Amino acid sequence: MDTVIVIMQKNKKTGLFEKELQTLNISNFEQYILNIYALEDENNQIFLNIKLTTPKDVLDWEYNAIYDYYDTNIFESLDCSIKECEEEYNPTWELSLPYISDDTKLLDLVNNILQIHYNELQEVYNVIKDKEGEYKNEE
Repeated sequence: MDTVIVIMQKNKKTGLFEKELQTLNISNFEQYILNIYALEDENNQIFLNIKLTTPKDVLDWEYNAIYDYYDTNIFESLDCSIKECEEEYNPTWELSLPYISDDTKLLDLVNNILQIHYNELQEVYNVIKDKEGEYKNEE
């Protein structure tokens, strides 16, 4: 079953949502999206901002371990910026990339981002599964 995600544009001055740009039918990994919206910059270029997170709450030690082993360079080919959002409860990354108004191309892009994120998290989970002691300072 698909999840319908509405891409809304935020007003750059007020931060309030002002108009709907598109809707996307996401069928995989939608639970990894914390939020998604468009924002116009000072040069009047519209950027898509996607906050990606984990599908479930993580333990305290996992929080730091996930950030330590998550490779943000995996998104280099997508011409986007990425930053860690450490103010969130679970590990979260915000991607910002030029907005695409073509429905099919944007859907493909978002699906690609979600697949890359999912694959990276699976790899991170495999790497950290035996590292609890290191992160809890236990021997």
